[in-house]
Amino acid sequence: MQTYYFDGHIHIGRTKENQAVKITASDQLTLHHIISFVKEAKGIDMIGIIDAHSPHVLEECFELVQDHDFEELEGGGLSDGELTILFGSEIELYDHNCSGPIHVLCYFPTLKQMKSFSNWYQSYVSNPHLSSQRIYCDAQTLQHEVKARNGLFIPAHIFTPFKSLYGKGVKTHLSEVFDPNYIDAVELGLSCDTSMANTISELKDYTFLTNSDAHSLEMIGREYQALLLQEPSFNSFKQVLLENGESKVSYNYGLNPKLGKYYSSVCQSCHQQIHNPSQCEYCHSTKVLKGVPNRINEIATSQGHIVKPKRPPYVSQVPLKYIPGLGPKSLSKLRRQLHHDMYVIHDASFEEIQTVTNEQVASRIMTLREGSLVITPGGGGRYGKID
Repeated sequence: MQTYYFDGHIHIGRTKENQAVKITASDQLTLHHIISFVKEAKGIDMIGIIDAHSPHVLEECFELVQDHDFEELEGGGLSDGELTILFGSEIELYDHNCSGPIHVLCYFPTLKQMKSFSNWYQSYVSNPHLSSQRIYCDAQTLQHEVKARNGLFIPAHIFTPFKSLYGKGVKTHLSEVFDPNYIDAVELGLSCDTSMANTISELKDYTFLTNSDAHSLEMIGREYQALLLQEPSFNSFKQVLLENGESKVSYNYGLNPKLGKYYSSVCQSCHQQIHNPSQCEYCHSTKVLKGVPNRINEIATSQGHIVKPKRPPYVSQVPLKYIPGLGPKSLSKLRRQLHHDMYVIHDASFEEIQTVTNEQVASRIMTLREGSLVITPGGGGRYGKID
């Protein structure tokens, strides 16, 4: 068994939001840029590309094999011997059972099965070339189509106020929309950690994933997990989610929830962070964007408290680019001289980091590793800050 770092929620960049953003050619989220950046700068061993339903992204995946840069693994996925790619799709659901839109992730073992799903998917969306498109079928039909192709079905960033399972998607129970037997894991998302999600009884049997939802190269690895696997492949990842044998998530790495954009409840009228999730104590408005802890408490209370299941440790981290005093040039130098982010974050000594940067930055990275950074909470769509 060996440990592999996995980030399973990476966008190629063909979203409506990113079409309006001007970015330099070197920063574009092409598949080739992602591969080189992950290997050279991030040190991630496995990634999930969740736009592989898009015809031109799928074509790029086939070209990797045709050009002999990658090969299809017997256990599913693509590999070049250093990096494993899993192909998937992020989809927006909003059927008659949903209270609001829900994003889900679907992964498939082979390019053939991914292409089969892409062909089916194109008949139910308005633009198959864009990421996170709304699909015009009911949720359980989608679940069955994924399972018919040996796929994995995972609700994404389940607590964010918008476009998520518990944000506005359901009132209290996931069974309002989904067949619980066809869910393989859940992705926590920003503003939440394991201890918070562990209070919800109906999640007790699902593996928790922490993925970046990266829309830029630097955001890859913002959240990730360490997987203990026999080999880095789709089937091994599936065994992790099923918790079969020794394969498992050994650590979840994610932002401290207070750094998330939706941690605190915020009044939408006066924009103050508030304690009462129903009414602002400053201007008395009832237009409140409810923070994730408040929403989780509502769900947990409605489902009844349980004995919390044992789970892997959740380690609070922030990407190196968030470290005060570590600018782009210093970060680039740190990566060149100390391998990549995973080494700097997990293994590099204080002396190694200090030699490349300075004592202050080295101390902050050590504090990051210990999870003891001082944070001003975020909320209302604004990230928290490291003090």
